[in-house]
Amino acid sequence: MTQRTGDPAAVRQAVEDDIAELVRLRAMLFENLGGDFFDPVSGGNDWLDVLAVVLKEQLAADAVRILVVEGGSGLAACGIGTIEQRLPGPHLRNGRIGQVIGVVTDPAYRRLGHSRSIMQGLLDWFRESDVARVDLYASTGGEPLYRELGFTNHPDPSLYWRP
Repeated sequence: MTQRTGDPAAVRQAVEDDIAELVRLRAMLFENLGGDFFDPVSGGNDWLDVLAVVLKEQLAADAVRILVVEGGSGLAACGIGTIEQRLPGPHLRNGRIGQVIGVVTDPAYRRLGHSRSIMQGLLDWFRESDVARVDLYASTGGEPLYRELGFTNHPDPSLYWRP
């Protein structure tokens, strides 16, 4: 297994040893978002086991980047980016869309620039990967950072369907 090394405040790619901490931070993200969409009645904690399996699979995927910052006894923050190949069009020249998924910082490590550093790392990766657009869903607390980084309101209406 890969050992964690380097500057504890530095952003690095996640490794398999980080999975338990990634699951903890991801669960924390949803606890803070609230609402029926993020805490459905049919919920439960079985998704955490599935999340661990998927994270392990995704660590080696070319279309996924999982970035973390070390904390004192675990991870202080994490953020996930994905790239999806869609059909090109006039509004999406090469069809490559980036998605930022769940940037979250442990409350003990907030206001130290970790989310900003993770976002800058993800945005660099998206640029290097030639994505045409990057989407994200912002929490109220995260929205000012994302707007500062250049994110604006999405022109497309957002709808969802849950089978």
